[in-house]
Amino acid sequence: MPPSQVHHVTSGESLRLNGAAPQTPTKSSSPPRSSAESQSRPQGLRWRDSTQLPAAAEIQDTATVDSSTLVDSGFDENVLRALCDMDCGIPLLLDRIKQSMVSCREAALFFRKRAALEDEYGRNLQRLSKLTGEAYSMSEGRAGSFVVAWQSTLKTHEQMAQHRTQFASRLIEMSEELSTLAKEVDRSRKQTKDLATRYEKALQESESATDKCKARCDATAEELERILLHKEGEPYRDTPVQGRTPGGKRAIGKAVAKGGMLLKGRNPGNLQRQEEDVRARMSKESDAYRKALLETQTVRQEYFNFQYPRLLRALKECVDEIDLGMQYHLSRYAFLCEHVVLQEGTTLTPTEENAMGLRASLETIDNRSDFKTYMQHYAFAHGGANYTGPRRRGPESEGFLPPIPALYAGGSPGTSNTQPLDKGRPTFGVDLAEQMARDDVDVPPIMVKCCEAIEKYGLDSQGIYRIGGTMSKVAKLKEKLDRDLDSVDLDKDEWSSDVSNVTSVLKLWLRELPDPLLTSSLHNAFLDAAVNENERLRHIRLHERVNDLPDPNYSTLKYFMGHLHKIVEHETQNAMSVQNLAIVFGPTLFGQGLQLNGMADASLQNRVRALELRNY
Repeated sequence: MPPSQVHHVTSGESLRLNGAAPQTPTKSSSPPRSSAESQSRPQGLRWRDSTQLPAAAEIQDTATVDSSTLVDSGFDENVLRALCDMDCGIPLLLDRIKQSMVSCREAALFFRKRAALEDEYGRNLQRLSKLTGEAYSMSEGRAGSFVVAWQSTLKTHEQMAQHRTQFASRLIEMSEELSTLAKEVDRSRKQTKDLATRYEKALQESESATDKCKARCDATAEELERILLHKEGEPYRDTPVQGRTPGGKRAIGKAVAKGGMLLKGRNPGNLQRQEEDVRARMSKESDAYRKALLETQTVRQEYFNFQYPRLLRALKECVDEIDLGMQYHLSRYAFLCEHVVLQEGTTLTPTEENAMGLRASLETIDNRSDFKTYMQHYAFAHGGANYTGPRRRGPESEGFLPPIPALYAGGSPGTSNTQPLDKGRPTFGVDLAEQMARDDVDVPPIMVKCCEAIEKYGLDSQGIYRIGGTMSKVAKLKEKLDRDLDSVDLDKDEWSSDVSNVTSVLKLWLRELPDPLLTSSLHNAFLDAAVNENERLRHIRLHERVNDLPDPNYSTLKYFMGHLHKIVEHETQNAMSVQNLAIVFGPTLFGQGLQLNGMADASLQNRVRALELRNY
């Protein structure tokens, strides 16, 4: 709780700690009382000028004051009223604040220790990355694609280290804020506790003074009663009520000590003088008792009706401040933990299309290309005339040995303009018949490779072929397949973990065929067959159009329809029915630019049914 709030309670102190009557609080933060509120002020505040002793019922009525008008409207009134009804409200809140302070300090200590660990980890990782990069730059390590990937790896680790050090600084700030919060709340708690102790002490002193006045009044009343009985000639009997103080001791000796006289003889003059003297003292003691009782009641009402609710509110605000502050920092800690993990995740695997993460950087290492480049540079620097070691052919054997096969196209190893032979085998955008004739196969290898991977890892994947893959990964896989189809392993976790990338590449290959799989020339014939209303005749016509396809298209379609049939067999798991497959592959198999006029779905459904593998 801020010190200003404690000052609000302290400045509202209107209780005279020397036992005198309190004054009405005049703190500016409290709303001014209207005339109606002034009239409803407890009656005990007007007893000071009264000459009669208040009745018990009258005293009881004065203790009823609506405490809700004494606090801010934003405070939880139900909690305040419940605390006001409890005698142990202040100790309850003090103990609750102690518990919260212990929890707050433990959280601050945890944050500080966690910050030390994170800072040490970040600094060591950053130092390791920096020293490793410097050492590698001065060593004779590999060049080419490896050094690029290695530098990118070290840079990634430096970014991770920076995230950790930033996280540590945030934890240190949170630890310091929690420690400061605990100190401020503890200071406010002590101030409010001291103020409550002073109020309670003042009330206890007032009650003690009232008890003393009552004891003197009782003793004087007993003495007057004894004189009156003696004056009338009746014997005085010491009853449990008469003649004893509340403590149980005889009050005669006290009465004599206070100025009373022992009754000796029956002299009417002496009895009259004693009676007048005792009556005068009785009136004086009664007035003193009445005054002490009124002041005690006023002090009690002022404490329980005005100061007690304000003390409770001040302590409850301390509880709320430390609890809410600690909850805020714990929520902030959870957010920072998630944020640093997400930062490391995005550093390792960036979400941007052109950015490369750790795994992608390391996968760019091309050992074959690096070795070829190394051979070229080494042969240029150490081969030819610069080589001083043993040679394959000496001057004496020239003309007798067959020529050495050239490893380089365009000249000898010593020339600097030599380039390695790289035949290449493009797959995307190449005519289907040309691909199959080149590779001497019945089904394109890319379709076989992709379909086998899909049947192995994606038959039970929901929405297979309907859900597209990641653009960057699809482009990467396309490039690998187009560059060296045989070297691509689709069983790797990179591709098998998300088979939608493979399905997207297969659809991309079908779309990029120069002539669609169902050929542009047979497009109208397929449409005419599809609009036939006789289902059996429609089936026959579609079968005829399929038989009209060229041999490469026919064999490719036959294999692909068998693959789609396996997809449909797992419809309960992948939710891909014949209709869904028709929607996906209609434009792909007929060509992107062809318009089916709303008949593609029905046409392709019948083709899928007609071209199942078991019918061929």
